Amino acid sequence: MTDTIEVTGSGQSSGVPDLVVLELRIQAERDTVADSLRAVSEGVRAVVERTATYRSSPVPPPRTQGLSLHTRHDREGRGVIGYTASQQLRLSLPGTDLAGEVVTALSEAAGDTLGIDGLSLSVSDPAELQRAAREAAFADARERAEQFAALAGRELGAVRGVRDQPGDGGGPSPKLARAAAFDSGSMPIEAGEHTVTATVHVIWELV
Repeated sequence: MTDTIEVTGSGQSSGVPDLVVLELRIQAERDTVADSLRAVSEGVRAVVERTATYRSSPVPPPRTQGLSLHTRHDREGRGVIGYTASQQLRLSLPGTDLAGEVVTALSEAAGDTLGIDGLSLSVSDPAELQRAAREAAFADARERAEQFAALAGRELGAVRGVRDQPGDGGGPSPKLARAAAFDSGSMPIEAGEHTVTATVHVIWELV
Protein backbone atom coordinates (compact mmCIF):
# COMPACT_ATOMS: atom_id res chain seq x y z
CA MET A 1 0.00 0.00 0.00
CA THR A 2 1.14 3.56 -0.72
CA ASP A 3 1.03 6.04 2.14
CA THR A 4 -1.27 9.00 1.49
CA ILE A 5 -2.27 12.25 3.12
CA GLU A 6 -5.72 13.79 2.86
CA VAL A 7 -6.15 17.54 3.27
CA THR A 8 -9.08 19.95 2.91
CA GLY A 9 -8.35 23.44 1.63
CA SER A 10 -10.52 26.52 1.36
CA GLY A 11 -10.27 29.69 -0.70
CA GLN A 12 -12.23 32.69 -1.81
CA SER A 13 -12.29 35.33 -4.49
CA SER A 14 -13.98 38.74 -4.43
CA GLY A 15 -15.21 41.14 -7.06
CA VAL A 16 -17.32 44.27 -7.36
CA PRO A 17 -20.98 43.48 -8.14
CA ASP A 18 -22.09 44.67 -11.56
CA LEU A 19 -25.70 43.45 -11.47
CA VAL A 20 -28.61 44.72 -9.37
CA VAL A 21 -31.78 42.61 -9.20
CA LEU A 22 -34.89 44.40 -7.97
CA GLU A 23 -37.97 42.51 -6.79
CA LEU A 24 -40.79 44.97 -7.46
CA ARG A 25 -44.48 44.88 -6.62
CA ILE A 26 -47.32 46.90 -8.13
CA GLN A 27 -50.21 46.88 -5.67
CA ALA A 28 -53.58 48.64 -5.55
CA GLU A 29 -56.53 48.61 -3.17
CA ARG A 30 -59.88 49.45 -4.74
CA ASP A 31 -63.57 48.90 -4.07
CA THR A 32 -64.10 46.41 -6.89
CA VAL A 33 -62.11 43.61 -8.51
CA ALA A 34 -62.15 45.37 -11.87
CA ASP A 35 -60.85 48.64 -10.42
CA SER A 36 -58.08 46.85 -8.50
CA LEU A 37 -56.87 44.96 -11.55
CA ARG A 38 -57.14 48.06 -13.71
CA ALA A 39 -55.01 50.10 -11.31
CA VAL A 40 -52.34 47.37 -11.19
CA SER A 41 -52.34 47.12 -14.98
CA GLU A 42 -51.81 50.86 -15.26
CA GLY A 43 -48.97 50.74 -12.75
CA VAL A 44 -47.24 47.89 -14.58
CA ARG A 45 -47.64 49.71 -17.88
CA ALA A 46 -46.07 52.84 -16.36
CA VAL A 47 -43.07 50.84 -15.10
CA VAL A 48 -42.56 49.10 -18.45
CA GLU A 49 -42.78 52.36 -20.38
CA ARG A 50 -40.37 54.08 -17.97
CA THR A 51 -37.76 51.33 -18.18
CA ALA A 52 -38.02 51.46 -21.98
CA THR A 53 -36.38 54.89 -21.88
CA TYR A 54 -33.28 53.30 -20.32
CA ARG A 55 -32.89 50.40 -22.76
CA SER A 56 -30.17 52.23 -24.63
CA SER A 57 -28.04 51.81 -21.49
CA PRO A 58 -29.20 48.98 -21.87
CA VAL A 59 -31.89 48.00 -19.33
CA PRO A 60 -34.05 44.96 -20.14
CA PRO A 61 -37.79 45.21 -19.53
CA PRO A 62 -39.03 43.82 -16.18
CA ARG A 63 -40.26 40.23 -16.05
CA THR A 64 -43.63 39.43 -14.50
CA GLN A 65 -43.42 36.97 -11.60
CA GLY A 66 -47.00 36.51 -10.44
CA LEU A 67 -50.43 38.09 -10.04
CA SER A 68 -52.54 37.92 -6.88
CA LEU A 69 -55.98 39.17 -5.84
CA HIS A 70 -57.29 39.22 -2.26
CA THR A 71 -60.53 40.26 -0.63
CA ARG A 72 -60.40 42.87 2.14
CA HIS A 73 -62.84 42.51 5.00
CA ASP A 74 -63.98 44.78 7.80
CA ARG A 75 -62.62 44.49 11.34
CA GLU A 76 -65.15 41.85 12.25
CA GLY A 77 -64.12 39.82 9.20
CA ARG A 78 -67.66 39.65 7.89
CA GLY A 79 -68.28 42.33 5.33
CA VAL A 80 -66.27 42.85 2.15
CA ILE A 81 -64.86 46.39 1.99
CA GLY A 82 -62.69 46.05 -1.12
CA TYR A 83 -60.06 44.14 -3.02
CA THR A 84 -56.26 44.18 -3.20
CA ALA A 85 -54.51 43.23 -6.43
CA SER A 86 -50.75 42.97 -6.88
CA GLN A 87 -48.32 42.04 -9.64
CA GLN A 88 -44.73 41.00 -8.95
CA LEU A 89 -41.96 42.15 -11.29
CA ARG A 90 -38.26 41.39 -11.48
CA LEU A 91 -35.89 43.96 -12.95
CA SER A 92 -32.19 43.29 -13.61
CA LEU A 93 -30.01 46.37 -13.93
CA PRO A 94 -26.39 46.54 -15.14
CA GLY A 95 -24.50 48.54 -12.54
CA THR A 96 -25.29 50.14 -9.20
CA ASP A 97 -25.00 53.72 -10.51
CA LEU A 98 -27.88 53.19 -12.92
CA ALA A 99 -29.97 51.33 -10.34
CA GLY A 100 -30.47 54.31 -8.05
CA GLU A 101 -31.54 56.47 -10.98
CA VAL A 102 -33.99 53.86 -12.29
CA VAL A 103 -35.56 53.26 -8.86
CA THR A 104 -36.23 56.96 -8.49
CA ALA A 105 -37.71 57.16 -11.99
CA LEU A 106 -39.98 54.14 -11.43
CA SER A 107 -41.30 55.56 -8.17
CA GLU A 108 -42.24 58.73 -10.02
CA ALA A 109 -43.92 56.78 -12.82
CA ALA A 110 -45.91 54.26 -10.74
CA GLY A 111 -46.55 56.46 -7.71
CA ASP A 112 -47.88 54.85 -4.54
CA THR A 113 -48.62 51.56 -6.30
CA LEU A 114 -44.88 50.73 -6.45
CA GLY A 115 -43.28 48.61 -3.76
CA ILE A 116 -39.79 47.09 -3.48
CA ASP A 117 -39.82 43.61 -1.94
CA GLY A 118 -36.10 43.00 -2.27
CA LEU A 119 -32.78 44.04 -3.73
CA SER A 120 -29.77 41.83 -4.35
CA LEU A 121 -26.31 42.58 -5.72
CA SER A 122 -24.27 40.04 -7.66
CA VAL A 123 -21.93 39.61 -10.60
CA SER A 124 -23.33 38.88 -14.03
CA ASP A 125 -20.63 36.27 -14.77
CA PRO A 126 -19.37 34.54 -11.59
CA ALA A 127 -17.36 31.90 -13.50
CA GLU A 128 -14.04 33.78 -13.17
CA LEU A 129 -14.55 34.31 -9.44
CA GLN A 130 -15.42 30.64 -8.96
CA ARG A 131 -12.32 29.59 -10.86
CA ALA A 132 -10.08 31.84 -8.76
CA ALA A 133 -11.70 30.57 -5.54
CA ARG A 134 -11.04 26.94 -6.54
CA GLU A 135 -7.41 27.75 -7.36
CA ALA A 136 -7.01 29.41 -3.96
CA ALA A 137 -8.60 26.41 -2.24
CA PHE A 138 -6.29 23.95 -4.00
CA ALA A 139 -3.22 26.07 -3.15
CA ASP A 140 -4.34 26.13 0.48
CA ALA A 141 -4.71 22.36 0.49
CA ARG A 142 -1.23 21.89 -1.04
CA GLU A 143 0.37 24.22 1.52
CA ARG A 144 -1.21 22.29 4.38
CA ALA A 145 -0.22 18.94 2.88
CA GLU A 146 3.38 20.04 2.34
CA GLN A 147 3.64 21.14 5.96
CA PHE A 148 2.29 17.84 7.29
CA ALA A 149 4.52 15.86 4.94
CA ALA A 150 7.58 17.80 6.11
CA LEU A 151 6.66 17.16 9.74
CA ALA A 152 6.53 13.45 8.91
CA GLY A 153 9.88 13.58 7.11
CA ARG A 154 8.28 12.84 3.75
CA GLU A 155 7.50 14.61 0.48
CA LEU A 156 4.36 14.93 -1.58
CA GLY A 157 3.97 12.67 -4.57
CA ALA A 158 1.21 12.42 -7.16
CA VAL A 159 -2.36 13.47 -6.50
CA ARG A 160 -4.54 10.44 -5.90
CA GLY A 161 -7.92 12.16 -5.75
CA VAL A 162 -9.70 15.51 -5.74
CA ARG A 163 -13.20 16.12 -4.44
CA ASP A 164 -15.07 19.41 -4.57
CA GLN A 165 -16.96 20.14 -1.38
CA PRO A 166 -19.78 22.62 -2.03
CA GLY A 167 -20.91 24.71 0.89
CA ASP A 168 -24.43 25.39 2.07
CA GLY A 169 -26.83 25.67 -0.84
CA GLY A 170 -24.85 23.30 -3.04
CA GLY A 171 -22.37 25.81 -4.44
CA PRO A 172 -20.32 28.94 -3.88
CA SER A 173 -22.02 31.34 -1.49
CA PRO A 174 -22.13 35.06 -2.33
CA LYS A 175 -21.58 37.46 0.55
CA LEU A 176 -22.41 41.14 0.52
CA ALA A 177 -19.84 43.19 2.40
CA ARG A 178 -21.95 46.34 2.61
CA ALA A 179 -25.69 46.57 2.30
CA ALA A 180 -27.39 48.71 -0.29
CA ALA A 181 -27.95 52.22 1.04
CA PHE A 182 -30.96 54.30 0.09
CA ASP A 183 -31.44 58.01 0.40
CA SER A 184 -34.78 59.76 0.11
CA GLY A 185 -33.41 61.85 -2.75
CA SER A 186 -31.12 60.23 -5.28
CA MET A 187 -31.35 56.65 -3.96
CA PRO A 188 -27.60 55.82 -3.90
CA ILE A 189 -26.66 52.13 -3.90
CA GLU A 190 -23.24 51.00 -2.69
CA ALA A 191 -21.83 48.05 -4.57
CA GLY A 192 -19.87 46.52 -1.70
CA GLU A 193 -18.22 43.15 -2.49
CA HIS A 194 -19.37 39.86 -3.93
CA THR A 195 -17.33 37.00 -2.48
CA VAL A 196 -17.32 33.42 -3.76
CA THR A 197 -15.92 30.64 -1.56
CA ALA A 198 -14.72 27.16 -2.50
CA THR A 199 -13.60 24.08 -0.57
CA VAL A 200 -11.65 21.13 -1.97
CA HIS A 201 -10.54 17.78 -0.53
CA VAL A 202 -7.27 16.45 -2.01
CA ILE A 203 -5.40 13.16 -1.50
CA TRP A 204 -1.62 13.02 -2.16
CA GLU A 205 0.81 10.16 -2.14
CA LEU A 206 3.65 10.40 0.37
CA VAL A 207 7.10 9.54 -1.01
